[in-house]
Order: sequence, then structure tokens, then C-alpha cells
Amino acid sequence: MILPILIYNNYTLRKKSENVKIGYNLKKLINNMFETMYNANGIGLASSQIGININLFIIDLFKKKKIFINSKIIKEYGKKKEYKEGCLSFPGINNKNIYRKSKILLEFYDENWKKNIKNFKGILARVIQHEYDHINGILFIDFLSKKEKKEIKNNIKKINKWEYPIIK
Repeated sequence: MILPILIYNNYTLRKKSENVKIGYNLKKLINNMFETMYNANGIGLASSQIGININLFIIDLFKKKKIFINSKIIKEYGKKKEYKEGCLSFPGINNKNIYRKSKILLEFYDENWKKNIKNFKGILARVIQHEYDHINGILFIDFLSKKEKKEIKNNIKKINKWEYPIIK
């Protein structure tokens, strides 16, 4: 089932998410999140973007589905690299240069509640950091320079006038 994706003006996006009780059945929610993400042509989706403030996000990068439950970044390292990012909660605002570390060490549970501690690098590390920020109430626009924020001000005003939630 395709779920509504919350847009910028929804306060839920700024709330820190709660950890999920170990063993909780998330199968239906995860399937719905993937369907929603694919419908919106995304590569990642955090549960907070659909109005559920739990520590859960999904990614499908290069046709490799990944599920992250109760994730915690242990370490960000490597060179800080610039890359253009967008976000499903900010329709029409994309290709903004964001600086992030190129590597991370992440602790998380997978969909089978198996605990993992893994290193990620490159674009996968970036997407994980973006989604991880969502579960902590941080949005990609928080990393923009004052000049870039000023440039997107009109787009933000348009988004704020929209009814929410919105499905692309």
C-alpha cells in the first residue's frame, strides 16, 4: 500500500524517533514503505517521512534493498565530500550540495532482528546518513549555506502552502 509522504511543513519530520522494541513485526510496514518509496522514485525513506516516528529506514540503491532498524552511527570518518542531494519530503528541491563524511560505521538490526555492525562507504554511506538524519529530526536543508537557503526560499514557501501529507 502506498503511504502518504509528509512534506517540509509537517512538524513530525523534526521529531526524534524512538527505538523499536526488539522482535516487533515490521514486515507489513516495511513492504508499504518500499512500495511508497518506489512510487515516489526515491532511493531511501525514513519512517518519520510517513508520520511514524520509529527508528526505521529503508534504502534501495543499485537494486539492493536494505533495511535499518534501531540504527546508530558509531563513527563517521574519511574525507568530507560534496554531493548533490534531494529529498522526497522536499518535492522540487534537489541537487543541493551537501558535505558529508565518506565512510560510516553503523550499528543496526536487519528485518530478521539480526544485529549488525558494518562499515559503509561512498554513496551508500551518504544515503544512510541522509535517512539517519531523518530519524533524528534533521533535514538536509539544515546543511545548506545561507546563500542556498535564500535561493530555495520561494520553493519552500510553495511547499508550505500545500496540503499534507502528499503522495507524488
